[in-house]
Amino acid sequence: MSRTHDFPDFNPDTGLDTQPMSPRRPLPLDFTLAPFTLDEARALGFTEKRLRASDLVIPVRGVRLLREEAKSLTSRCRALALHLGASPAAFSHATAAMLWELPLPRRLQEMRSLHVTVWGGAYPPRVADVVGHRTSDPPRTARRNGLQLIAAPDAWCQLSAGLGEVELIQAGDRLLGRPHPLATIEEIDEAIERYGKRRGCRVLRDARPHLRACSESPKETELRLEMIAAAFPDAEPNGVIMLRSGRKTHGDLVYRQWKVLLEYDGEHHRESGSQWSKDVDRLNELAANGWLVIRVNKHSRFDDVARQVSEALELRGWVRAESPGRAATASDAASTRVGAAR
Repeated sequence: MSRTHDFPDFNPDTGLDTQPMSPRRPLPLDFTLAPFTLDEARALGFTEKRLRASDLVIPVRGVRLLREEAKSLTSRCRALALHLGASPAAFSHATAAMLWELPLPRRLQEMRSLHVTVWGGAYPPRVADVVGHRTSDPPRTARRNGLQLIAAPDAWCQLSAGLGEVELIQAGDRLLGRPHPLATIEEIDEAIERYGKRRGCRVLRDARPHLRACSESPKETELRLEMIAAAFPDAEPNGVIMLRSGRKTHGDLVYRQWKVLLEYDGEHHRESGSQWSKDVDRLNELAANGWLVIRVNKHSRFDDVARQVSEALELRGWVRAESPGRAATASDAASTRVGAAR
């Protein structure tokens, strides 16, 4: 792909700066927006000294990147993609999951290693901070932000080797979540079949029945799972609610049969004055339409939430079906804080 540049201090006829006293030749705009190869820079007359300047880093051999972009996952992946060239390769595992913006625990988000899967007889790159994988058959891939990635449902399956069941469900709910689903449930099932009996397949198959469409956050998923473990009915994530005014709204976790709503208030609800005002109007209208609303935030204790939801549901005619196994699980869940990091 051709690049165009505008150098106010550079004479293309002589290859020299017209202001030789300037300590550092400015980079063209596209070099500041993305990694670039040494060959590209040399073709434009950049000296070896300029390419070793302190404002640049060497993410991989033969490539330079602005230092201020060195912590960006996307920029680091683009740099590695330049190094790989036309090799049959795609970013995979946790790297692909982060590029697909699946919610992951902090221990994975903070890892510097980039995961790359190659196929077609190619060998994984031997580069620092890169974990290479090989597969005989070409995997399902897709392009996102200019990068070749393992398809979202297949990347989710790869996560099963390192995630617990709840963490895997939280990531899986994002595949089906609002406002822009990344996969259909059929595509997820097909990916599970392709994954076969690899490491993590058991937790993957255990997590699959708990995936729900329309979830908007991992905290909503965590709360939904805790409620199920405590022997409550399975709530409908972000169910559409028709109001008498003719307007539509959504509830985080909807117990439609009993007109009870469980709302998780994230930080943006508290910090944004406009969002707070909208929430007040929406919740008032829900109350006027006969809905009982239980609000939860990261400081809420699960035993308090469970008691309040139980009272609201029982007020509307729900009867708890007790079982010894459920009671033990609920006891464990009651000791946790809703929204606390796992």
